[in-house]
Amino acid sequence: MAKRTKKDKTEVWYNTVSEDQDVVVSTRVRFIRNLASFPFPSNFKNDDAERVQSIIFDAFSKMENPDSYQSMALDNLDKNGEKILSERGLLGSSSATALITTTDGASACLINDNDHIKLSSFASGLNLKTPFERCKKIDEELQQYVQFAASRDFGYLSSSVFNTGSGIKSSFYMHLPSLSYSGEIKEVIKQIQDRGFTVADCYGVGNLFNASLGAYYQISTTSSLKGNEVEQLGNIFALGKYICELERKKRADYADNIPTVVHNIVVRAYSLAKFSILINLRDCIDIISCLKWGLDLGFITGIEDYELNSLLYRVQSGHLGYLLKTGSFSFEEDIEDDVELKEERLRAMVIKSTIEKINFVS
Repeated sequence: MAKRTKKDKTEVWYNTVSEDQDVVVSTRVRFIRNLASFPFPSNFKNDDAERVQSIIFDAFSKMENPDSYQSMALDNLDKNGEKILSERGLLGSSSATALITTTDGASACLINDNDHIKLSSFASGLNLKTPFERCKKIDEELQQYVQFAASRDFGYLSSSVFNTGSGIKSSFYMHLPSLSYSGEIKEVIKQIQDRGFTVADCYGVGNLFNASLGAYYQISTTSSLKGNEVEQLGNIFALGKYICELERKKRADYADNIPTVVHNIVVRAYSLAKFSILINLRDCIDIISCLKWGLDLGFITGIEDYELNSLLYRVQSGHLGYLLKTGSFSFEEDIEDDVELKEERLRAMVIKSTIEKINFVS
């Protein structure tokens, strides 16, 4: 199978090759902005929310390539639509009224969340440059048509002091199975927090790694008040590189010293994926994590990191719900009237089709 190059175009941002993808699943950059002359959303009165939304919609319609954006009012979304947007990290609090996304899904503008505007952009792997430049371009275009609330002393103003200043927040979605399995993740988390960053479980607490489910973690900046854009991005980039090296070092240690133990974990995960008829989401996250661990350890071939990272989105309930609604599937008679079981059946089918090309290295 030919290896995909970085120049290849794909339909979704998370299904692309990028740097440090063996450890970093994705990168997100956010810009927080508020319109001058309007209160923050928590203090809206009368038709403030509608007026802010209308102003932002109008600004996007005047921007370069307006057809590259699509807008939606969130109160028109069905529950499955909300699930999909939430799973992709595009929704915020219940107060948000609208969302504008680029047609490729890589960037978005959430309206009337805790602040008037939350620009977000995503990239595969450890890549701050691309999402930052996307957000920056949208931000600069918007400022041709709207005035943002700002202060000479404090920078851009926000409903939270932590988002005041540059208004930039950045985060990485990382896979750290070696550090988690060894128990060293506790010390790593302490180091991250001591540097002024936050760490959160992506999918809740798991059992296999005695830590985050699937050993997936989100590492984020806590404040945009100190330093300029370059310094803030540089600090989290350096942290990302440091964690990558820690994970690779521990991974190499496992490959050299206890390959049988880890190899067994990978084989069991592969067997579950290959032979299971129904798979719930928690088990699926663990399976994907173990297969990715096996790939990065060199135990399996035939699949790429970006494919397993992409699978994390494809097995989510919202995505599967969309497939069930729009596709044509034939299910076993005893589960055809049970939505939850049909979702688990479809999840098993999705992961099974993805791992068919996996080979174990002898």
